Amino acid sequence: MGEAPAQTALRSPPLRVSAAGDGRCIRNKVVKVIASSLRKGNIVEKDGHLYVILTAENIHPGKGTPVTQLDMRRISDGVKVSERYRTTEQVERAFVEDKDYNYLYEDADGFNFMNNETFEQVSVSKDVVGDRAPFLQENMKCVLSVYEGNAVAIELPARMVLEIVDTEPTVKGQTASSSYKPAKLSNGVRTMVPPHIAAGTRVVVMTEDGSYVERAKD
Repeated sequence: MGEAPAQTALRSPPLRVSAAGDGRCIRNKVVKVIASSLRKGNIVEKDGHLYVILTAENIHPGKGTPVTQLDMRRISDGVKVSERYRTTEQVERAFVEDKDYNYLYEDADGFNFMNNETFEQVSVSKDVVGDRAPFLQENMKCVLSVYEGNAVAIELPARMVLEIVDTEPTVKGQTASSSYKPAKLSNGVRTMVPPHIAAGTRVVVMTEDGSYVERAKD
């Protein structure tokens, strides 16, 4: 029985391919779901490759067909793509396991995590962690999406507390409603903060993009 065109490049064993390698997905590891059910962090298969969903938005125009807009990153090489489907169109979602892991340390191969129940350790590639790497802290609990024994996506806590290490001095008379100013967080990430926030202040930021939320209450 011949293979589909997207599978012809595979080699023995033909029914098992590591997602951390070429990113290809086998047919018996996916299930068809409607596009509108997809969410951020889900893994989908398209043209023989695995993609992690970065954003998913269901759009309902006044006239016309409702659609689902997906921004995705190809796991094999990090290339980002955007796709638009009808909300009822079927898309192939890959079977992955979401497991809780604690972050341990970084080495030359990537970032190392441990499952506290089984003590299983897994190395996550730098491509998977991406620009969220500066927000990793020792013993931080994260959710890893595991496919074929390899971590293909990571979810950090949505918010965390960091210190402002550098920013413009506070000017008397400025209020929280004034324009934001640039600042540097203790993990090296640059962000924008209200003008009354001074260096040494602990603030709450979003781990997705480092954006300022509020002054920390501790």
